[in-house]
Amino acid sequence: MGKEKNPRRVADNEAMAKTKMLRTSPQKLNLVAAMIRGKKVDKALTDLTFSKKRIAGDVKKCLQSAIANAENNHGLDVDELVVVEAWVGKNLVMKRGRPRARGRFGKIMKPFSEITIKVRQIEEQA
Repeated sequence: MGKEKNPRRVADNEAMAKTKMLRTSPQKLNLVAAMIRGKKVDKALTDLTFSKKRIAGDVKKCLQSAIANAENNHGLDVDELVVVEAWVGKNLVMKRGRPRARGRFGKIMKPFSEITIKVRQIEEQA
């Protein structure tokens, strides 16, 4: 008796990781995500380590999580992993504000976003 195992959402040679509630706008996060798309994971980690963007550290954590998932959960070789997809989504927006002149109210939007990184094992061509 018991429940059936859920089918995998990614292929057998893929792994993914998702980070939610990152305190930055999706537009800014997408600039960092575009920086690592299509690169080998060691090159992507190096780029994120030396990036001047504040959110690059959180993206690096998510990429390291995807690499760990690939290695531990799916038995993939870390040296052959490539970032095939990195997409960004919107999350909640905290609405804050400041009183302004003549009875007005200045809106301050504090957006959150989320990132999903998918890595795939690609065999080296000799």
